[in-house]
Amino acid sequence: MRELSLMLQDYRLTTAEILYHMPDHPHLLQSFIWQAYDIAPKFPELSKFVSFWEKHLDGPLHSVKVKSAGIIEPSRYAHANAIYTLQ
Repeated sequence: MRELSLMLQDYRLTTAEILYHMPDHPHLLQSFIWQAYDIAPKFPELSKFVSFWEKHLDGPLHSVKVKSAGIIEPSRYAHANAIYTLQ
């Protein structure tokens, strides 16, 4: 119910892939996936998280890729092309 309430306020499910340099091995990149409801295109929740990361965590950021779902839409339904039975 909380998710629907947020969607009605123009929040969208947002996923960010954060690449950062490992503190002990700065030449290596590590990936972190962040997901929450946020408002596009300013992404205030993601901005708070990135700000927290830069202030409190050791691994310096390399890049952040963001994908945000569209506004409320019906679920997609697809028919199966085959049925398999496991024995």
